[in-house]
Amino acid sequence: MFPLEGVLLPGCLLPLHVFEERYRVMTRECLASDRTFGVVLIERGREVGGGDLRLNVGTAAVIEEVAELPDGRYALVCRGTARLEVVTWLPDDPFPLAEVEIAGDEGPVDRHELARAEASVRRAWALLSELGAASPLDAGLTVGAVTAEPADAEAEAWSWCALAPLTALDLARLLGAKGHVERLELLCELTDAVATDARGLLAKGQDSV
Repeated sequence: MFPLEGVLLPGCLLPLHVFEERYRVMTRECLASDRTFGVVLIERGREVGGGDLRLNVGTAAVIEEVAELPDGRYALVCRGTARLEVVTWLPDDPFPLAEVEIAGDEGPVDRHELARAEASVRRAWALLSELGAASPLDAGLTVGAVTAEPADAEAEAWSWCALAPLTALDLARLLGAKGHVERLELLCELTDAVATDARGLLAKGQDSV
């Protein structure tokens, strides 16, 4: 397991600089087997040194590209593959370990709900852009640039989750949702709340002029 201060979603790319000895060992073991490990969000604490508090929902990741540096560090490019839930955390020996369950069928993705979620994400970013935030949509990041090319609605749903202007804890809530119906409803709820806050700030700014 690799606890991080960010959330990896299925289909998304994750670049990693591996420098701690325990994760160098983990990387070597992964490369010698199926190249797969788990990523979870650190709820409290830091990535370096251990002693962190971790969430029990995460994503399985596979190493797609690897470069071993002369001093033993690794530069990795990984991709999220599937949701996982931690059943039991094991002792961190020699690196974080856990018994996990890989999520099964996430259920169908309703195209109407997907379109509603896309509209909500775009609306939130449009309002944030008026406040000076740099939108990934304005930068040309679209579905497919964030995740694997969306050959189906499921990949597209994860893409809009990844593009949403949300905190790591909110992304973890999306990851923990029980299926795409619940996930898209939650995505709309969270991004609509961001849009409401942005409208309030814009209104205050206009009142102060």
